[in-house]
Amino acid sequence: MKPHVHNSPNLIYSVGSQVVALKAVQGSHGKTVYPAGAVGIVVRSPRDRNHSYRIRFPDGFEAPLQHDNLMLLAEYKLGSINDSNKVLSTHGLFDRVIYRCVVGSRAFGLDTDESDVDRRGIYLPPAELHWSLYGVPEQLENDETEECYWELQKFLVMALKGNPNILECLYTPLVEHATPLAEELLAMRDAFLSRLVYQTYNGYVMSQFKRMQADLRNQGKVKPKHVMHLIRLLLSGIHVLREGFVPVDVGEHREKLFAIKNEQMPWDDIEAWRKRLHAEFDQALEETNLPERLTNGQMRFW
Repeated sequence: MKPHVHNSPNLIYSVGSQVVALKAVQGSHGKTVYPAGAVGIVVRSPRDRNHSYRIRFPDGFEAPLQHDNLMLLAEYKLGSINDSNKVLSTHGLFDRVIYRCVVGSRAFGLDTDESDVDRRGIYLPPAELHWSLYGVPEQLENDETEECYWELQKFLVMALKGNPNILECLYTPLVEHATPLAEELLAMRDAFLSRLVYQTYNGYVMSQFKRMQADLRNQGKVKPKHVMHLIRLLLSGIHVLREGFVPVDVGEHREKLFAIKNEQMPWDDIEAWRKRLHAEFDQALEETNLPERLTNGQMRFW
């Protein structure tokens, strides 16, 4: 659950904002005029957090208060519910990863000495967090280590939709960690394959190439690595429909794909190859034995 109230480190409350005094408000003689928790309205805002606000209380009394002694009324009412990231961090969600694998260039057989190790997988949050007001994050990310883990339900839904990133997680040979529950999921991975792969893979490639053609017209260049992976995606999709299996390693196509990445293949040749692959994809769809599509109700999970 995302925070309902955004409070950046540099935010200055505007005039008219309802605020709560976090400490007792003192009068001119040092006596407490209002207890902590009193509600007032900002009638004058400072230019920065080093200066005081002017706060007016219900009876008309005004007092200068520093930013650290105030909180927006809406944020105050939410309390800890507003700081979901802090609450979630205490649950050790990265320790609840049930499946971790390596995808990307190293799994595709397209890695070089400079290639990163991209780790993906699944985490299973505790039931009480599902039931809480915070909910659970759909994915956990660590940019420094190139890791991303999807919440189990989110992972399953995306698999049913034929998401290529998810299907490659299920079929990569580079598995680093799998609990018995994850092993069960891997054993039934073929059940996620349907003709929806055609729409998902094909549609994404076509939309991306349309954008690249615009980039060529406007900027005269495209990202060759991205082009390479789009062609790889078409090759993979065709194989899925024909063989009922997601190929991760590019195998025999490695040299041609590297020719795209290294800008050794002319754009016209790339376009011609892409169009041939689209035609093969169409043919594979007509001949495939995969079911039309799967739904949650058709799947029997644990």
